[in-house]
Amino acid sequence: MSVPVAPVKLLAVLAALALGACSTVEKLNPFGSSGPKVKPAELAAIQSTAELRSAWQVSIGSAGEFAFSPAVVGDSVYAAARDGAIARFDGGRQVWRIAAGQPISGGVGSDGKLVVVGTPKGEVLAFDAANGRELWKARVSSEVLAAPAVTDGLAIVRSGDSRIFGFDAVDGKRRWVYQRSTPTLSLRSNVGVVTAGKVTLAGFPGGKLVAIANNNGAAVWEVTVALPKGATELERVADVTSSPVVSGSTVCAAAFQGRAACFDSNTGNTLWSREMSSSAGLDIDNRYVYVTDDKGAVHALDRNSGASIWKQDKLALRSLSRPLALGSYVAVADYQGVVHLLRREDGAFAARATTDGSAVRAEPVRFGAGVLVQTANGGLYALEAR
Repeated sequence: MSVPVAPVKLLAVLAALALGACSTVEKLNPFGSSGPKVKPAELAAIQSTAELRSAWQVSIGSAGEFAFSPAVVGDSVYAAARDGAIARFDGGRQVWRIAAGQPISGGVGSDGKLVVVGTPKGEVLAFDAANGRELWKARVSSEVLAAPAVTDGLAIVRSGDSRIFGFDAVDGKRRWVYQRSTPTLSLRSNVGVVTAGKVTLAGFPGGKLVAIANNNGAAVWEVTVALPKGATELERVADVTSSPVVSGSTVCAAAFQGRAACFDSNTGNTLWSREMSSSAGLDIDNRYVYVTDDKGAVHALDRNSGASIWKQDKLALRSLSRPLALGSYVAVADYQGVVHLLRREDGAFAARATTDGSAVRAEPVRFGAGVLVQTANGGLYALEAR
């Protein structure tokens, strides 16, 4: 059973778990009417020490009930919307825009040659990145909620039932499929996959992180980010619902009701782990690992040991995105489309930028020296940090 969950207000989930309420899954849905009403932290005025300015902004179309993330390849941005719109923007200028002819349910994947999206019916649609011309179609076993990855001659697509498919980038023929057993109860999320060299990294329900060989779909290694624990199935939900991050020979991941942990990307050996529940995810630079926890706090942890460096808790319950390391700063977005810039060294607020007032549900994307966010209402905002 897959339980809907989104970056918006996981307090409903935590309350249900605390009560041991397993009679209905509605209590796990943050959008459900039966969930407790909580008030996010109000934004206090800040004294800006940096600038977060808009380089450009465009509109692609509403995300509806889904979470859409754009793909960035060089100066080109590929984005999609719920109604089937797909477009390419170079420097904020629209190069082409097409209608897929059916609804789209996940973000965009691209390598600059191929553009790939998925649909609620499990169709995979591939287009020419140069002009938007349709190239091929394929099918997976269930809805596609995450952005595909395009690399190594493959279009790698994750379906809603946690199967990973590898399709030939030229003709769309299926090369392999990876699947593993999952717990009876899991969170429905838009988590995708991350490619690193010759492997694809994917987190799974039950707290597992797997490296999958791109050439044949076989598992290279499997590690445990978090172990399910508790008396009820709800208490034992410990899913990796955000993308792992890779830096050099280090890969890090976080789990809901579990831990943040880093591993050797070659062997899967654990470098360190610590208790921390996160559904939004993390990022890494050459000194720190940054984690957004499920109470809306942003943490900086020592990259080598996992020791706490600082914690910014003034954004509680604002449904924060994963943090994004941007040189001397860390960016994070919230449910009102506000993008916050934190100082890397101490987590203090450095700058703030507003978008269109709607939520940033998907993970922000690094774009040059700044950040690119796509809002629920369909705004694409390229922001530069200075």
